[in-house]
Amino acid sequence: MKNIGVLHVITDTTLQSRFTHAELAELAIAGGADTLQFRQKDGTTRQLIAEAKSMQAICEPHKIPLIVNDRADIALAAGAAGAHFGQDDMPVAIGKQILSTDAIIGASARTEEKILAAISEGADYIGFGPIYGTTSKPDAETAKGLDRLRRMCDIAACPVIAIGGIGVQTAADVIRAGAHGIAVISAVCAHPEPTTATQALLNEILGAK
Repeated sequence: MKNIGVLHVITDTTLQSRFTHAELAELAIAGGADTLQFRQKDGTTRQLIAEAKSMQAICEPHKIPLIVNDRADIALAAGAAGAHFGQDDMPVAIGKQILSTDAIIGASARTEEKILAAISEGADYIGFGPIYGTTSKPDAETAKGLDRLRRMCDIAACPVIAIGGIGVQTAADVIRAGAHGIAVISAVCAHPEPTTATQALLNEILGAK
């Protein structure tokens, strides 16, 4: 099994404008994040490649995997560790054809059936959420809660990364419900001190484990 991190920090420049993607990556790594995810919906392909490369330049010396959301081509061009695909993005099976066999492939979907289908296609981990209410994604569904997270962790044949409204007060509950790890956006990116926020989240995760 590939080494799937327990604290995925998804960088964001729409919720905040103080830091670039690369600066957020540096701050999160300083706080102990073991996986970075690049998520950027806007911009040309060239711009996205440049942003992803700037993050990869930060991640690589620290041996921290960079995962690119939605775009296998950007992940490939930037030399990232892998990609994460949502239900409306490239199918996992095609992403695996594009990326190397060593690449980390994550997947998320709106229904259990589609999530299990992504796992059967070879996803290395699944993102499941939102666990709690979140404002980071305007198209987010209603909160799934800890009971549904427990069920998904029971039936998934790969690590589950919980996402959606998770903060320092709830991270331990999520881990105790069976999640391998968590992914956060606003809890780090919109925090006054991203490094401190990352450290606090990691402490909660490790304590719960």
